Amino acid sequence: MKKFCLAILVAVFLAVGASAQADEFQVAVAANFTKPAEEIAKAFEKRTGHKAVLSFGSTGKFYTQIQQEAPFHVFLAADSATPQKLENEKLVKPGSRFTYAKGALALWSAKAGYVDAKGDVLKQNKFQKLSVADPKLAPYGKAAYEVLAKLGLEKTLEAKIVTGTNITQAFQFAESGNAEIAFIAWSQVCKDGKLTTGSVWNVPADLYNPILQDLVILKLGAESAVVQAFADYVKSDPEAHKIILSYGYEINK
Repeated sequence: MKKFCLAILVAVFLAVGASAQADEFQVAVAANFTKPAEEIAKAFEKRTGHKAVLSFGSTGKFYTQIQQEAPFHVFLAADSATPQKLENEKLVKPGSRFTYAKGALALWSAKAGYVDAKGDVLKQNKFQKLSVADPKLAPYGKAAYEVLAKLGLEKTLEAKIVTGTNITQAFQFAESGNAEIAFIAWSQVCKDGKLTTGSVWNVPADLYNPILQDLVILKLGAESAVVQAFADYVKSDPEAHKIILSYGYEINK
């Protein structure tokens, strides 16, 4: 009888220990949100012990990968349309979609003083290359083309545009000097509301459609309490919101 009771106690102990172990889960993150996502993941792990393993890329490519059953639990997209499509295709946890950030587009150069505060550098057309993320894959690239169209410069500058597969590559082209200027996410060069390097034009919001970035829990993470806790943390925790705001995003309430 004692051995039986001891066996029960050991089984209970092992079950409790297993449930207390830190879980890892996979998160697909739009490239523009790289820096805040890294900070959010660290803060969440510090608080809970659970680790978000982050992968970065274009929203369009992640959409295709998720359709092909890539092993992601959560998706932080750079738009709202792509998560909506996944929701319509029943590839997400019902009711899990929400807007976690509103993004801002910027025209940037690695050179101090090169980009003026009104973006007239585009109209002056003295540069050789303008870097833009692929509009078919990256919402920020789509927004950049909306700006060029509204300014009447799409055809004029067409031959000077170099295309990055995502917003990170578009930024790298300008950072390396392969393009003098680039349309990027303001968050890539912003910290605590201030420009960290180079020169920038913060593109007026009326020149492009709002960049509302949605999070969804994917089917693979639908039954995970840890994944739900991470989504809730991003959605409503003041610590997460402080990180998001520090990179120039707005919280869409």
